[in-house]
Amino acid sequence: MSVRIVMVETTHPGNIGATARVMANMGLTQLCLVSPRSFPDPAATARAAGADDILEQAKVFDSLEEAVSDCGCVIGATARRRSLAWPLLDAEQAAARLVVEQQVTNCALIFGPEACGLSNAHLDLCHAHLRIDVNEAFPSLNVATAVAVMAYEFRKQSGLGALESAVQSAEEETPMTMGEFDQLMTHMEIVLSKTAFLSGPKTKLLRKIRRLLLQGVKSTQEVNILRGVLTSLEYALGVSDKQPQKRAQRGVQNTAKNSAKNNSTTPT
Repeated sequence: MSVRIVMVETTHPGNIGATARVMANMGLTQLCLVSPRSFPDPAATARAAGADDILEQAKVFDSLEEAVSDCGCVIGATARRRSLAWPLLDAEQAAARLVVEQQVTNCALIFGPEACGLSNAHLDLCHAHLRIDVNEAFPSLNVATAVAVMAYEFRKQSGLGALESAVQSAEEETPMTMGEFDQLMTHMEIVLSKTAFLSGPKTKLLRKIRRLLLQGVKSTQEVNILRGVLTSLEYALGVSDKQPQKRAQRGVQNTAKNSAKNNSTTPT
């Protein structure tokens, strides 16, 4: 299932492009347009700033009924207070509902024309209304900005950002094996034995060091960095002629190389 952004009778194509851009920022992909004044349009492409895929895949409908006909949850944004009682949600509540509903049905967030917003007839097609909390003295909110607020709130509550960060971290670093960790601990014991740090009973202390490192060292790259530190200590103590920089640099360079590969996008 999914959440789609539906823009009704948008008059300025630049707002369509700006919406596509923020959708790409927040990981949303489905844009539906109901009777836009001008689309496709160079202004939309320019304001999309590279989110061309969303514009190219956008679906255009003649009516809102068609755009939401397969949706089981429809929430319409309105800046005005309506005379008829209707479930009214703030941004956080609307996002929370979408997070739940999108697991079982298609969902739609509806945004109206820039000048007047959604009509009562449009809002009658919605299960609930959304009102973004803004300064009452200046309640007019640009439609693309309103989409940005809701797209961010949905992303935050659905955990998409945290999930992508976890995936990215997993891609950047190779998980440490226990064999690598045991080699690190052996190296640690050898080096510390050359100093006064392990002059007394050492078994209990080494177990504490092992437990401490197991809490923080997670990747092969981190093991390489620590072993590079140990190698530099051996070199400084005069117990090894091995150059200390290579192992540490290799760990750092591998991490940097993987990070660059997985983040090769142009920042906005």
